[in-house]
Amino acid sequence: MPTRKANAVWNGDLKGGKGTMKMDSGSYEGPYSFSSRFEEGKGTNPEELIAAAHAGCYSMALSAGLGKAGYDPKSVETRADVKLEKVGDGFKITTITLNTKANIPEIDEDTFMEHANGAKDNCPVSQALAGVDIKLNAELVS
Repeated sequence: MPTRKANAVWNGDLKGGKGTMKMDSGSYEGPYSFSSRFEEGKGTNPEELIAAAHAGCYSMALSAGLGKAGYDPKSVETRADVKLEKVGDGFKITTITLNTKANIPEIDEDTFMEHANGAKDNCPVSQALAGVDIKLNAELVS
């Protein structure tokens, strides 16, 4: 398996500085700042990139698990909400909520939820973030 890489550069102090993040694949390069991380400023931030990674990983893991069980997933759409909070003198990602809507023909609700929870627990990004409270809201749609 390949090793995935990204690079970040930060210039200046925390509040006045600015930085850039770049994926080695070339798929993303963009700015980040104090404002984009702790306020509503333009640019990305580490938590948003974690959210994208977790949403993508979870959607693929759920689809894979359903496929292995003989179901034919039509779509799995996931939004990950990453909550960064002040804890003590620093900051911590305290909660990630995965909000998923899936179109899976010919599956009952209990079986769907079993697979949805299994993917939450076992996708590689969930495992990497095991120190964070990961919640799941999963909805079966048609």
